[in-house]
Amino acid sequence: MNGPVYVHDLDGLAAHARSIRAALPSRVELLYAVKANPDPDVLQTLAPVVDGFETASRGELRRMAEVLPGRAPAAFAGPGKTAEDLAAALAAGVDRIHVESPAELRRLGALAVAGGTPARVLLRVNLPVEAPGASLIMGGRPSPFGMDPTDAVECARHPPPGVEVRGVHAHLASGLDAPLAGAVAAAVVRWAVAEVDAAEVDVGGGMAVDYADPAARFDWVGYGRALANVLDAHPGLRLRVEPGRSVTAYCGAYLAEVIDVKRSHGEWFVVVAGGTHHLRTPAAKGHPQPFTVHRRQDADGPRTDGGPVTVVGQLCTPKDVLSRSATAGPIGVGDVLLFAMAGAYAWNISHRDFLLHDPPAFRTGDPEQVAADWAARPARS
Repeated sequence: MNGPVYVHDLDGLAAHARSIRAALPSRVELLYAVKANPDPDVLQTLAPVVDGFETASRGELRRMAEVLPGRAPAAFAGPGKTAEDLAAALAAGVDRIHVESPAELRRLGALAVAGGTPARVLLRVNLPVEAPGASLIMGGRPSPFGMDPTDAVECARHPPPGVEVRGVHAHLASGLDAPLAGAVAAAVVRWAVAEVDAAEVDVGGGMAVDYADPAARFDWVGYGRALANVLDAHPGLRLRVEPGRSVTAYCGAYLAEVIDVKRSHGEWFVVVAGGTHHLRTPAAKGHPQPFTVHRRQDADGPRTDGGPVTVVGQLCTPKDVLSRSATAGPIGVGDVLLFAMAGAYAWNISHRDFLLHDPPAFRTGDPEQVAADWAARPARS
């Protein structure tokens, strides 16, 4: 193995998903947002644990049909759905379609009438709910996501033929800690029940993942208690959550071999075989990807002095930065770097065709063991 590789720890993923399911009330449906990582092994691992899957494209519908035939997605979402998208969702038997606008609702109704099968929908609402401290705000301001509350109320009261409006969907922010996520969920439910008499509410995902502290985890137990309070206040309500990143981020690692180290104007740069065309997360999020060094014992090439380093890839752009560290220690040619927390929004959002490098390999197992085995092999000449 010489080229970069993604390693998915499926046992760790299953255990983490089971702990999430156990922390949530039984009346809360746990959906997995496929967009976070649509890898077939990931989907198959999660299938026995989660209550369903949230999809957001025809491609994700196809992936579900290929990997889990006979299991219809629980939700179909996303802005800018075409008539073909909506028809595909209806044909796939999606449980709930999240509708983003009055015009989309009318198009869906016409397709449902033509097909003779009613469409069951949740109206995605852009509510003015405060989310201080969130890393990404998607609601409460002008946005392509969802519809204004007044439009949602009108759609709920006067749906077109062919449509059953069952309730509300709201994904308003990402990077939420458990207390804030619980408060947002409670506010969404209060509005949905009061304004549209919703029987069902999907409060989205957005649970925080801290790349600066891989050991820190979202407080699922505390969040579960907050959702239990919401359900106690609204007996009979069907409540859904749809996390993605917070489910799979920890199960994946990206491994790459160091091919060069050098100083430039007094600063150390470590160049790996790979880069942000494989792992775009650090560029997209603007953070250093956490990594550990597996040293190759037989390497006799140059090595950094143990001070601060910038880890870059092979792309012809200064933006191809995977990480920076002042504590990694000496790094030399031939060492294997293990970039942790690469199980979500990683390969699947990367600009993989830039420079037409070969794609990474994929395998399952313990990433630390794979990296150790790789570093123990003779260095390539």
